[in-house]
Amino acid sequence: GIMWMSSVEAKVKDTKGNKQPTAEKLERLRREKINRFRNQHKINVQGTDLPDPIATFEQLQKEYKVHPKVIENIQAAGFQVPTPIQMQAIPVMLHGRELLASAPTGSGKTLAFCIPLLTHLKQPMNKGFRALIISPTRELASQTHRELVKLAEGTGFRIHMIQKAAEAAKKFGPKSSKKF
Repeated sequence: GIMWMSSVEAKVKDTKGNKQPTAEKLERLRREKINRFRNQHKINVQGTDLPDPIATFEQLQKEYKVHPKVIENIQAAGFQVPTPIQMQAIPVMLHGRELLASAPTGSGKTLAFCIPLLTHLKQPMNKGFRALIISPTRELASQTHRELVKLAEGTGFRIHMIQKAAEAAKKFGPKSSKKF
C-alpha cells in the first residue's frame, strides 16, 4: 500500500532502528520546532491551542486562502517577509480568535490586523459598512486608512474614513445614521 508522511516525518529517524516514530514524538518535535521559531523571532505568546506562526506571506494564500490581490499588494508595497507581530497575530485572527498584542511603533501592527479583516470579509458587498476600525487619534486613523486603501487596491472594497457624523451624513446621505 501507499504510505503518506509529512516532510517532518520523513526527517525524523528513531534511534532504535527503522521503527516508525510515534505520533506523540512527531507532535513533540513539531512543537519544539515552532517554539524555536518563536524564540528566534522574539514572539511571546500565551493561550491554548494557538495556531502556528507563518514565515512568509505566501503561506497566507496557501494555508488561509487570502485573496491573491492582497498578497500582490503586500509585495508591491515592498514587504518581503512578515514581522514577528505579523507572523503570529495574522494566523491567530484568521482562526477567529481574540487577540491582545503589543509591539513597538513601526513593527507592522496595522498590516497584521488589516489582512485578516479583508480575508474575513471575503469580497465586497453592497451592504453598507461591514467593518469598523476605531482609532484614538486622527493621525492613526489616517495611517490605518492609507494602509488599508493600499492593501485593498484592486479587490473592490471601498475604504472610508469618517471623522465627524455631519461629514458622514453629507457623504453617505441624511439617513446614513439610521441605515448603518
